[in-house]
This record gives sequence, C-alpha cells and structure tokens, in this order.
Amino acid sequence: MQSYGNPSVSYDWWAGNSGVAKRSGSFIAAHAAHAGLIMFWAGAFTLFELARYNSGVPMGEQELILLPHLAGLGLGLGEGGVIINTEPYIAIAAFHLVSSAVLGAAGIWHTLRAPKNLSEAEGRASKFHFEWDDPKKLTFILGHHLIFLGLGVIAFVEWAQRHGIYDTAIGAVRKVEPNIDLAMVWGYQTNFLSISSLEDVIGGHAVLAFILTIGGVWHIISSPFGPFKKVLIFSGEAILSYSLAGIALMGFVTSIWCAQNTTIYPTELYGEALKLNFAFSPYFSDTVTLAGNAHTARAWLANTHFYLAFFFLQGHFWHALRSMGFNFKSVSQAFENMETAKIS
Repeated sequence: MQSYGNPSVSYDWWAGNSGVAKRSGSFIAAHAAHAGLIMFWAGAFTLFELARYNSGVPMGEQELILLPHLAGLGLGLGEGGVIINTEPYIAIAAFHLVSSAVLGAAGIWHTLRAPKNLSEAEGRASKFHFEWDDPKKLTFILGHHLIFLGLGVIAFVEWAQRHGIYDTAIGAVRKVEPNIDLAMVWGYQTNFLSISSLEDVIGGHAVLAFILTIGGVWHIISSPFGPFKKVLIFSGEAILSYSLAGIALMGFVTSIWCAQNTTIYPTELYGEALKLNFAFSPYFSDTVTLAGNAHTARAWLANTHFYLAFFFLQGHFWHALRSMGFNFKSVSQAFENMETAKIS
C-alpha cells in the first residue's frame, strides 16, 4: 500500500486491502470469503432466474444473465434452446450455495484460527507465504493459479466432447470435437468476432489449456529474468494494477464479442445482436423492441461487461501510478494553490 513516506500511516475502514497487505494468511482468508460471496450470488441468482423463467418466451427476451450461460452448456435443453428439465439448474444452484457456506467457513477459520502470516504455518502451507517484493515467490504462486485455470479449461473441452453444448446452427445440443490448429487460433487473435465454428472454439480452448498448464509449470520452476525483472514493479499496488488491467482487457473483449457474435452467444439464448451507439458515453443497444421496454440478455451482459471493464481500467491506472510513487495528494494541493493564487 502506498504510504507516501509515512511508515505509521493508518487507513480508513473502506481501504479493505490495507488489512491484508502484509499478511499472507489474512490474504487467503479474504480470498476464501470473497469466493464464498461470489458462489452465494451465483447459486441464489440462478434460483431467482429459474423461478421467473417462462418457457413460452424466448430466453433471450427475459432479461436473464445466468440461465443463458448454463443453457449454452446444453443442460436440460430441448429443441430451440428451451429448458425442458430444470433439475440440472437446481443442482448447480445448490452446489454453489453449499460451496459458498464451505468457503465462508474457510474464510472465518483462516481469520480466527490460522496464522496471520503463512510463514508461521505448518507443512506445505508455509511455501505459499509471500512478500510483495519477492518476484520468485510471486511467480511461484502465479504458476499454481495458471494450472488450476488450465484444469478448468480442460474440463470445458471434455464436457463439449463427451456431453455436448448448444449449437445454434441446428437448434440442439451436440458433441463437439476440437479443431486443434495453431494457425487457426493465431488467425482469430485479431478477428475473433468472425468465429462461426464450435469446433474452432473448442480447439482454441484446448490450445489455451495447454498454454495455461505449461505456463503454470514454467512459473513454478522459474523466476522473472532479463527485461521482465527490470521493467516490472513488484509491490502490492503494482500486482493489483496488473490484475485490474487483465480483467479490464477481458471485459472489453467479452462485451464486444457478446454484442456481435451469435455463434458463441446464440440469439435463442441471448437475443438479437446489438448495435453500438454514442451519447454521453458509448453503449450497446438492442436492435429489436421488446414488450415493456425490456432489454435482451445480450444487452445486459454486453453493457455490464463494458462499463465494469472501463472502471477496472481506471483502477489499473490509479494503482499503477501509485506503484510508481505518484502522490495523488499533489493534485488536490495544486488546485488549492491555484485558488490561493487567484485570491491573492
């Protein structure tokens, strides 16, 4: 945390990161509790959407945001993307609610019983103690995160192959074999809106799973070197700024993809493609008029991702500047000096 040269600085209650900035054990507790909140929201909101779902109205026109994603995985769907079996959705919601309780309990346990610093922990847990200025340990922890992400992507690829996902081209669920073509994957990097093949999508995920897994192993056994070690700043503020930049990038890509691509985001599940408008700020709007001035699921998702990405980007700039030593108090001081000069 930026202290502006004051080693005994104290932070207000809303500066939540300050409580875990120098405590690796408390950092884990905050992570677990945060994950529990996310799990609770996902489970509860899935049940909420399921309670108001109307099979007689296209899913994309019901202002839903979770059910379309689950339906895209081919869960309980009939022809045309209509839910005919709600049991998988209830089971997933219940799993998330139970998981939220477990994660919440883990957060409480790590807060009350576990060491505040993992350096004091017993067994392998002590290996995950870190200091913000220790690049080798930070990249070691990053490697484990990448491997878990890789396993998640592998699970998605296996699901598409063995169970199947919804294909808007045929209006039904089908099994998809990945098209593993590195040239294809590379070609889509600047033209991802044109993706129209589920085989290409699953193939891209297979390649991504490989990259994440190998990258995870690499980061576990290596440490930053050469220009990376010289250019990157290793501090709590800097690591947070890198994370916010990554989330912002994913948010912008997702918003554009969701707004325009109808293969990955079928019209049956998300509504018609959107158009980009400019008023006070850019926004995506529906191309169809729904009853009661409602919006499609696509409009909700695209705009939410866009504006969250925008604010994450501002957070990135804020924390990046703080990590480089910029004193934001100098801004207010400059304005105060301007006012003083005018009066005098």
